[in-house]
Amino acid sequence: MIVDPVMIGILGSVSVFILIFLGMHIAFAMMFVGFIGLYILCAFEPAVAATASTMWEVASFYPYTVIPLFVIMGSLAGSSGMTRDLYTSFDKWTRKVPGGLAVATIGACGAFAAVSGSSVATAAAMGTVALPEMERFKYDPKLSTGSVAAGGTLGFLIPPGIGFVVYGMLTEQSIGKLLISGVLPGLLLAGAYASICVLWAVLYPQAAPRDVEPVTWKEKLIALNGVKEPLFIFLFVIGGIYTGFFTPDEAGAIGATILLIVAAVKRKLTWPALFGSLTGSIRISVMVLMLVAGANVFSTFMALSTIPVQAANWVTSFDVSRYVILAMIILIYVILGCFLDAISMMVLTLPVVFPIVLALHFDPIWFGVVAVLMMEAGLITPPMGLNLFTVAGVAKGVRLETIIKGTAPFLGAIIVVAVILTIYPNIALVLPKMMGK
Repeated sequence: MIVDPVMIGILGSVSVFILIFLGMHIAFAMMFVGFIGLYILCAFEPAVAATASTMWEVASFYPYTVIPLFVIMGSLAGSSGMTRDLYTSFDKWTRKVPGGLAVATIGACGAFAAVSGSSVATAAAMGTVALPEMERFKYDPKLSTGSVAAGGTLGFLIPPGIGFVVYGMLTEQSIGKLLISGVLPGLLLAGAYASICVLWAVLYPQAAPRDVEPVTWKEKLIALNGVKEPLFIFLFVIGGIYTGFFTPDEAGAIGATILLIVAAVKRKLTWPALFGSLTGSIRISVMVLMLVAGANVFSTFMALSTIPVQAANWVTSFDVSRYVILAMIILIYVILGCFLDAISMMVLTLPVVFPIVLALHFDPIWFGVVAVLMMEAGLITPPMGLNLFTVAGVAKGVRLETIIKGTAPFLGAIIVVAVILTIYPNIALVLPKMMGK
């Protein structure tokens, strides 16, 4: 019997989504379908060999060690009391700005993201500090919860973001350049978020009553002490990667060590906190490992089915601008973000999407920033946005519908930033280009 590889590939892709819908974990669904597809297209022994070698290659991939180290950095940053110090610092400087507490929340989220790399951790940590303060000053719950949920997404874009590590592993791009490429877009997105908070407060003054408590310049200068630690760690870790002084893996180890020392000096390093950091790191790292391994097995099957190549050739044959196709890809990501978590969305789509992006002659580093940006959108897109549920768990008495309404303007900001990056790609590429090879 003649087997049509393309038809087998289509049936395999559909089967993955059916298995996920039935409750199978995404990693195992992709690995199972990939194995069966390889068995049909090749034979049993090559399928076993390909699956086993893929598992080994992913597990022994040295740059993968950066993920547990970045996760530990995030956990220790929260344990060291850095969250409240950051929020207090930004509050002192933005207090007289319309929507000042919400703007302070965005700024503190961005600063915390620079040492944590986790969106959910950023939203949870900042939510416990910022939400009670905004409630005390009678902020509209939509603005307060929306700013926390949106600010948390910065943890995925501002380095050290795990999304860039996964993207680099799946596409074989430089993880160091990817991490550096997120710096300026991350600052741009943080600025867009802060602008929304200010505009919201100007248009609806009752949503953000002004804080009348005066702040002296002496208090502002003293408050800067709360920014020193995360700023030093960020500049040391990311600066080391940028200058080539050390690799992303070494940067993660150094950052985790510095935060461990900071937490110990502050006497915030308890055994439960340390144990929680280590177990959390193991749990997330193994989850990502299995997702990447499953995606690689599935990618091997898809490559043999010739679907990615044919899809790329088919798309490039359209007599339309490549930006129209890019807009379609972004729209697909926005829709998928309603149902899948960020990393799962990445491992499911890149086997097909990445060859199309290369065929359209988009820069793979630049597209990594756009892809991570769209993964961020999925974090605040109902009904499956993880940051929505994280903030709902922290904001007692606030309905999930209120949080969703509060994040809607910030979701628009993500799309606007994606458009700006498309028009001016050098925002994402200028720093990586200066790094050299």
